[in-house]
Amino acid sequence: MTAQKGSAFLLKIGDGAQPPAYETVAGLRTTQMSINGDTVVVTHKDSGGWRELLSGAGTRSVSVSASGIFLGSQAEEAIRAHALAGTIDDYELSFEDGAKLHGRFLVQRLDYAGDFNGERNYTLNLESSGPVLPA
Repeated sequence: MTAQKGSAFLLKIGDGAQPPAYETVAGLRTTQMSINGDTVVVTHKDSGGWRELLSGAGTRSVSVSASGIFLGSQAEEAIRAHALAGTIDDYELSFEDGAKLHGRFLVQRLDYAGDFNGERNYTLNLESSGPVLPA
């Protein structure tokens, strides 16, 4: 196996249609995804002192964080509109090996920053709402 390029880990936002067409959020320099799961403990007196968990139970979620240079693309404008309105939209995560994940996400946080004589940067955090599934 060879290492996959981080530049090929792309975040895309849907166009609002059903089924959605996706547009790459340009200018991202870093993208990170976390899959989170809560457990349901079903340990009982016959567990022999070992914790037992209930498979498939609990709450699962996916968090995405990204940062990059603001280019003023339509995708960036859509993310800002969703952040201001608190609305949920379709997003796609795609990887170099061709794997893709689709789901609906809420813009949890959107930050802008810039230095004098430098480019304008932004960071964003997305939280899943509903299932995130392979495409």
